[in-house]
Amino acid sequence: MDKLIQADGQPHYGIFPSAPGLINYRDFDFRSPMGRRLGALAKWRRFHQFQYFGLLSDELIGGCALANLSLVGVGFVYLFHPASGRMIERQFKLPLGLGTSFSQQPDGGTGELRQGRNLLRLENCAETGEKRLLVALDDGTRIDARFNERQPAFQPMCICTPTAVNGWVYAQKVAGVACQGQVSSDLGRFDLGQIGAFAHHDWSAGYMRPETHWNWACLSGLAEGRRVGLNLSCGVNETSFTENCFWLDGELLKVDTVRFAFDRDQPLSTWSIASHDGQVDLRFEGEGLHRERLNLGFIASNFKQVFGRFSGTLRPPGRPPVRIDQMWGFVEDQYVKW
Repeated sequence: MDKLIQADGQPHYGIFPSAPGLINYRDFDFRSPMGRRLGALAKWRRFHQFQYFGLLSDELIGGCALANLSLVGVGFVYLFHPASGRMIERQFKLPLGLGTSFSQQPDGGTGELRQGRNLLRLENCAETGEKRLLVALDDGTRIDARFNERQPAFQPMCICTPTAVNGWVYAQKVAGVACQGQVSSDLGRFDLGQIGAFAHHDWSAGYMRPETHWNWACLSGLAEGRRVGLNLSCGVNETSFTENCFWLDGELLKVDTVRFAFDRDQPLSTWSIASHDGQVDLRFEGEGLHRERLNLGFIASNFKQVFGRFSGTLRPPGRPPVRIDQMWGFVEDQYVKW
């Protein structure tokens, strides 16, 4: 479809075979919970958007996110070296998003944050299917990472769900794709192709719940000679449809609702993650985390993204089970008021 919002002001809902060309959120018939039509200021204030690019390998773990929260632009980047346990991380918060720019094209355009001599940039090329992460920090850290959804063919998870009484969220997820490029930092120099790195990508936007919480899990890598990716969530994008799925060699396989069991006070301890339909039965052991806490009253966040290793089983219907053995991935525990 060319646009997510239809002529009547309502979104297309469902799981789509490909991304809409444009998330035309300004055309949404946005109303208060009591049915009053809301104007341009409310549409700007309540619309939120974020994009995330994750790197996974035995030699290097990384994550970079950009978020447009209307009143503030947010970005973070981190790199973790498993062999040494060393980590580099930076956080950025820009009032009113000054110094940031965001495209409303999930498969095209650029998201960017600039602050001083620091640059975080996420590029999506509609013509080639390439996703690219560029990072240049004032401490000399450089990341140039990319993957292609079309070579080999990959089926992204593209979903739009109703949210609360008057909103919606469009989300597009990719996991289990090989990554190319270079990383240079105080942790060393890495050729992502040579170290067998895999990538995860998340593009999400919409009128999300003003106060919400979610758990999320993702893994990417090789299992029994197959390219495997996983994307699971609980607490978000679950109204009528869910984003829960895994991929085998680029083929998307849908999963039912999932349960996360973990100790919130000890996020590096064991997590158990299982789906209602029995397709997913995993354990996760954390090895490090990126965390942020912010409480300004009108906006607040308690965010923990843990990186570590998954073990367990994926059971695609009618096929042999796939054993997951110490595969790198991420989990999240997040509360946010925005």
